[in-house]
Amino acid sequence: MTKGILGRKVGMTQIFTKNGILVPVTVIEATPNVVLQVKTNESDGYEAVQVGYQDMREVLSNKPAKGHAAKAKTSPKRFIREIRDVELKDYEVGSEITVDSFSEGDVVDVTGTTRGHGTQGNIKRWGQSRGPETHGSRYHRIPGSMGSIINRVPKGKKLPGHMGGKKVTVQNLVIEKVVPEKNVLLIKGNVPGAKNSLIFVKSAAKAAK
Repeated sequence: MTKGILGRKVGMTQIFTKNGILVPVTVIEATPNVVLQVKTNESDGYEAVQVGYQDMREVLSNKPAKGHAAKAKTSPKRFIREIRDVELKDYEVGSEITVDSFSEGDVVDVTGTTRGHGTQGNIKRWGQSRGPETHGSRYHRIPGSMGSIINRVPKGKKLPGHMGGKKVTVQNLVIEKVVPEKNVLLIKGNVPGAKNSLIFVKSAAKAAK
């Protein structure tokens, strides 16, 4: 069954394994998540657990959010996500999900929002090659031909535009270490997102049996 937790990306560091191998890891701080709602087929049409992470300031929350959080005897949360394919009997409204639910060696999928780069050209955004740098070229960093059809740009044409800021999931990453006293997960490799951005860690959907 699936298990998951919300946290934030602190940064990257490196640790040594028991065999003396140096491993780069991403530090994920995941303070206890609160179960806000348990959804069932009878009441909602599907099964899921709704969890909240990071308290929201009182001035930013509204009356419905306060009432929803009050049922779990907690304060309104800034981030709310649902975890599907879970064992509902293992969760109760108001209970907490901590990093203890994961262990070293677990294979997980990590979801985050990539860093934004603003508006960029084809070379940086898509990795295209530039034209000749000679004076008579007149073709240095422009996108190139729009195709043979007049007054129409083919669908999927790689052009300049907004780069980054997209939801991305990296699959089959390994948890190298769990530090319960600091609410920290150390995940091998890099994960999408800038520092302090929201990270969603859950059991891998396509992990090898």
